[in-house]
Amino acid sequence: MQKDFLAGIIEGFYGAPWTPDERRMVLDWMRDWGLNTYFYGPKDDLKQRLLWRDLYSEEECRTLKELIDDCAERKIQFIYALSPGLDIEFSNPDELSCLKDKVQQLADLGCQNFALLFDDIPDRMSAADRERWDSFAAAQSYVSNEIFHWVQQRFPRGRFLFCPTPYCGRMRSRELGGADYLETLGRELDPAIDVFWTGPEIISETISLAHIEELTQALRRPPLIWDNLHANDYDGQRVYCGPYSGRSIEVRDHVRGILINPNNEAPLNFIAARTLALFVHCESAEWDPRSGYLQAMQEWHREFQSAGKPISLEALIQLGDCYYLPFELGSEATRLHQLAKEALSPDSQKDKPQALEEFKRLATQLRDTCSEIVNLKNRNLFTALSRRTWDLREEMELLLTCVRNLESNPSAPLKSDFHLPGTYRGGMVARLRSLLIQKPDETFVLNTQKP
Repeated sequence: MQKDFLAGIIEGFYGAPWTPDERRMVLDWMRDWGLNTYFYGPKDDLKQRLLWRDLYSEEECRTLKELIDDCAERKIQFIYALSPGLDIEFSNPDELSCLKDKVQQLADLGCQNFALLFDDIPDRMSAADRERWDSFAAAQSYVSNEIFHWVQQRFPRGRFLFCPTPYCGRMRSRELGGADYLETLGRELDPAIDVFWTGPEIISETISLAHIEELTQALRRPPLIWDNLHANDYDGQRVYCGPYSGRSIEVRDHVRGILINPNNEAPLNFIAARTLALFVHCESAEWDPRSGYLQAMQEWHREFQSAGKPISLEALIQLGDCYYLPFELGSEATRLHQLAKEALSPDSQKDKPQALEEFKRLATQLRDTCSEIVNLKNRNLFTALSRRTWDLREEMELLLTCVRNLESNPSAPLKSDFHLPGTYRGGMVARLRSLLIQKPDETFVLNTQKP
């Protein structure tokens, strides 16, 4: 692994940016675990993206300077990202001046590392831009090179990063940004500029060495991984407390760094950040995500002190397994789900009594853990978890009610006095989701079942 390998956290999600206290909490984790880079680019900092031409106010500058100073105090490099791609006119010299003014403002606050992001933007150029460049990649490269060279004169040792418009394999295959976008970028973008990549997908289950090697040829440089494995801004009902997974140690040695863009809820990123650090500093030839997860869970358990009944490590692992990763549940959650299916079988009482009892034990434990979250002494952690654990508790209570009904009267309709139409699984989103069913092959089919 290179000595200038970037490893750390991206604040780059859609949603409310983190508070100063949340950022300091994350920075303390990073300092303690040997992560070296904090990347600032929250999509809903209006002056980072939509209003990118506007300079920050004095109050906003104070907040940013505090963050830059907090990073420096912990020996973590701070990178400021600007996202002008929504409406920039590449051929207009005034736009370059606006970019330089914004970069200079951050430089005056102590920032020496910068990035230009052109992700999630319209795939088109103005008429004036089309007259000057024959491709999106060429126009973006020109502007990025101009800003990079201007910054480099001031901070020769600073890092400069770039996010392309097609930033994953699927986008590349659909020719987002135009045909041969990456090849043009590799040819025209200064080779000292690092290029972000998320893998085969926006949220990639795996990133293989073969994928990285093919991409490196196109970019003419190793990529820098922007990893969305733990990002949850695309689904407000989910959070991810599982380990850094799906990337082998050998991938680490063929990229310029790995930065994770994690959950919007800062307190829930303990496991993501901790296991990334364990992965980055792993000295063995193989990375075992589950072992890293269990180690990180043991450390995180200290934050789950309750003013009521204690939450055991076993119970916390079970809860974390329910909020594991986008493509998988943890082993304890998988087991509980299978037991639930068996417990709801009409013949479960006579054919699988042991499985039924085990389900009731585990479901009761999970329900009680979810109930106990309200008593956490760490109120920020409670706030981050409470809505999700409330929903999970409701589902556990419903399943336990149904199992009790099956035990007492298997032929009776399954009902609950606390899960009623309209107030349970209601609302517009729930109704819309019931119209289509997605199959494993990515296709959708109409839900033909009558409500």
